[in-house]
Amino acid sequence: MLKALITGSEGFVGRYLRAELAAAGYEVTGIDLFDGDGVIRVDLLDPEATEAALEQVKPDVIFHLAGQPDVGKSWKIPQKTFAINVLAAINLMEGMRKFCPEAPMVIVGSADEYGSLKEAGASVSEETPMNPMNPYAISKDAQEKLGKAYAKAYGLKICMTRSFNHGGAGQRTGFMIPDFASGIVKVERGEAEAVSVGNLASKRDFTHVKDIVRAYRLIAEKGRPGEVYNVGSGRTYSAGEILDKLIALAKCPVPVRQDPARMRPSDTPVICCDNSKLKADTEWEPEHSLEDILEDTLEYYRER
Repeated sequence: MLKALITGSEGFVGRYLRAELAAAGYEVTGIDLFDGDGVIRVDLLDPEATEAALEQVKPDVIFHLAGQPDVGKSWKIPQKTFAINVLAAINLMEGMRKFCPEAPMVIVGSADEYGSLKEAGASVSEETPMNPMNPYAISKDAQEKLGKAYAKAYGLKICMTRSFNHGGAGQRTGFMIPDFASGIVKVERGEAEAVSVGNLASKRDFTHVKDIVRAYRLIAEKGRPGEVYNVGSGRTYSAGEILDKLIALAKCPVPVRQDPARMRPSDTPVICCDNSKLKADTEWEPEHSLEDILEDTLEYYRER
């Protein structure tokens, strides 16, 4: 049985990846700052502790999900964002080359690395020029460049992703679909009179988290070392379309109220993932629809 190691295993995506790998026959160990079954508590900013964990597990494959993922917070704590997203990855790769140099590794990045795309957002490939515009995105771009450098310098089997929007049950508020879904549930419960919204015109690419983690597993198994893979559905929906679909699933009429504080114009009207490279190298295809994401998220907030 192959041994998989996941950093950030107790986060939203990490929990789904654990389930995906276990179903595929992997023995899964997690690294996180939080306790859990099969989890080693390690601060990845501690190089000795990180190396000790890799020496202990000796994984056959590594998935690096841990990081500071909040764009807004990255402006408030830029130093810590860079430490968590860059130095932690260096510590992990240093331990990897010492104790498990033959293990494939997937470093998860973000489509936010592309930055302001304007009209180029209609089809975003791995060749689209990068222009990260906030500390989070810049740190992820640096993480990716280091992954490429380590792959080339030491012959490590490292692949990187630029992952587009994803969702499903368990995703916290602060993202559009959970914000809409939790707002609708508040109206259903009589805790709010309406759902507050901002700009509903921009179109974005959404993928179910279950499809995302399957892509990560396939990249580890079939991806080409040193390569970057866009991970996204290749289908776009406007915020207005998503809101309408969620309201159609509501148990009562849901008034919508525009909030001037949320009405930020977008200079990138559409962001759509070109996933042809991922499909060609791994034969991945998304299996879940937008409706699956919306239903799962709505039920999650109803049950809370």
